[in-house]
Amino acid sequence: MRIDIVTLFPGMVEPVLGASMLGRARTRGLVDIRVVNLRDYAEGKHRITDDYQFGGGGGMVLKPEPLFAAVHALSTEGARVVLLDPRGRTFTQKVAAELAGATHLILLAGRYEGVDARVSERLAHDSISIGDYVLTGGELPALVVTDAIVRLLPGVLGAEGAAERESFSSGLLEPPQYTRPEEFEGARVPAVLLSGDHARIARWRRVQALWLTWRTRPELLKDVDLTSDEQRLVERFERGERPELTE
Repeated sequence: MRIDIVTLFPGMVEPVLGASMLGRARTRGLVDIRVVNLRDYAEGKHRITDDYQFGGGGGMVLKPEPLFAAVHALSTEGARVVLLDPRGRTFTQKVAAELAGATHLILLAGRYEGVDARVSERLAHDSISIGDYVLTGGELPALVVTDAIVRLLPGVLGAEGAAERESFSSGLLEPPQYTRPEEFEGARVPAVLLSGDHARIARWRRVQALWLTWRTRPELLKDVDLTSDEQRLVERFERGERPELTE
């Protein structure tokens, strides 16, 4: 897979891509991530990329010409252009999985007051927001999207099926996790996790995942395929019951 991140500030992006999982994936050739300086595609002596908006209003807006030029130069057959935009659809694990199926993504990081509307109307195939809050630019959202996508690519995560076990992959949040020591400041690891009974451990984890999701993100449950027993368990939560972490 190839991912191009088009930005006015490559220095904000490249260090992150060279570290941890993303850096290893690039080194191993599992993903081709390129950081593209938008200014390289701006015209004129001063390579201007922004201008005042028509109709008045504060703040500068990114001009369409350099963005169109960059995309036209970078595009390959089947390339998908994604604008990071607070007005876009909300980024979720499901969207990450959808984008991970592409062969080439071009991520456009906005800046200043926004991007000329013709970019979203005529150039981008998709617009994505990572949440309902304001950031200075699209670089951090582009990195969030890239990280979420790359970890879904074959061979990137070491353990087979690791991505499928993480929060949101099943529709539920992950259950509690513990490591050594078995006891810390009076708090012990649940005995079930030390039992060696894998079936019992799997049941415990599923119940805890249901509980945590119902307690903190109940809206996620509407999209989860629950068994009849699990549905009854959720009904017990609604009556005030809760599973024991130590059972």
